[in-house]
Amino acid sequence: MPQVAARITNDQEKWLKDYFRTKSAGAEFILPWAVDTFFRATMQIKSLFSAPELKTIVEAHKDTKLLPENTRLDYLLLRTRDACEVGNVHVKHGASKASLEAKLRRLDDTQATALMVWAAAFWVSKNCSAESLDEYIKQY
Repeated sequence: MPQVAARITNDQEKWLKDYFRTKSAGAEFILPWAVDTFFRATMQIKSLFSAPELKTIVEAHKDTKLLPENTRLDYLLLRTRDACEVGNVHVKHGASKASLEAKLRRLDDTQATALMVWAAAFWVSKNCSAESLDEYIKQY
C-alpha cells in the first residue's frame, strides 16, 4: 500500500493516539475514510447544481490557492459572486447568478469546503483544459 507523509499538529497527534492507540493506526484509518467520505460528499453536493453552475464554480476557483482558514461558505460565496460580477463567468457558462447563489447559500461550511476543494483541484490537475471541464464536472 502506498505511504503518505502528512503534517499534523500536536493536538491532532494526541487525538489520534487517544482514539486509536497509535498515530499510525489512526492515520491508516482516518486518511482512507476521509478520502472516501470526501468523494461521496462531493458527488452528493455536485448533484445539487446544474452543469453550467458547476462550470461557474470551477472557473471561480481558477488561480486560487485554498487555505484551511479560507474554506467556508462565506469564501465560496465571495469567490463565486466576484467571478460573476467582475468576469461574467455565469453568463459564459449559461448559469443564473441568482439561482446559483441561492443553492450555494443552502450549503453548510463542510459542504462548501468540499465543493471548493473539488473546484480548485481542476486547475492543478494534469488534464486541465476548456475541453476537459465538461468531463471533469461529470466525473465521480
